[in-house]
Amino acid sequence: MTLDGKIAIVAGAGSGVGRAMALRFGEEGASVVCADIDLDRAKETVSEMEAAGRVAVAERCDVSQEEQVAATIATAVERFGRLDIVVNNVGIPTPRLGMILEEHSVEDFERLTAVNFRGVFLGCKHAVLQFKRQGTAGVILNTGSVAGLVGWGGAVYGATKGAVHQLTRALAIEGAPFGIRVNAICPAGMPFTHFMAAGGGVDPSSPEISRAAEHVSAIHPLGRAITAEDCAEAAVYLCSDRASNVTGVLLPIDGGYVAR
Repeated sequence: MTLDGKIAIVAGAGSGVGRAMALRFGEEGASVVCADIDLDRAKETVSEMEAAGRVAVAERCDVSQEEQVAATIATAVERFGRLDIVVNNVGIPTPRLGMILEEHSVEDFERLTAVNFRGVFLGCKHAVLQFKRQGTAGVILNTGSVAGLVGWGGAVYGATKGAVHQLTRALAIEGAPFGIRVNAICPAGMPFTHFMAAGGGVDPSSPEISRAAEHVSAIHPLGRAITAEDCAEAAVYLCSDRASNVTGVLLPIDGGYVAR
């Protein structure tokens, strides 16, 4: 029970990595606000957690809208009395797989940056404000990407994740005097998620996704695709007191890809 008694917000908890994180946080003793732009999906996560005897509440949140992010922080505090952990697991993919920079419209660019970068900025900002109001230490975990560490394809998407990485490191330094730790996980290819399927405009169970899984497994030195559960395990560690002297870290969850 490494998160026993902790109060956490997990953005994007309705599916994929966010849902896996919320479930694992609950297993480790945290009470979780499951935030998602799709409230029905968030409620599904909460139902699964409650069926297992966990404590969770669903909250609709469009992370690109500051008032909604602030309201989600307020919900956690009103419901549980304080806040310990904020996971900014937010992001949307490039409109289609293989899309190169010059094919992006300004609208594509603005939507990617609004969700992938502004959403993390807002989550970080309001988490820090709440931790300082409480006068307590706190933990922020952002979801970056291998695409922000190396040239992975998807130049605009990768640039938004690179921005998340730099925000993570800079805020880790700013937050350190207040006991606020800030880290990021950087997953590589995760074919069996709604996120990757959305980027390709295909169903997660389609043969095309299976072929994508074979491809990403082949380029990861460990030979396996990355799963949402892989990310959730890393999140539990980084958000726990076991990582009390770890901050400013960009942790690749990539089967060794960036070590090549």
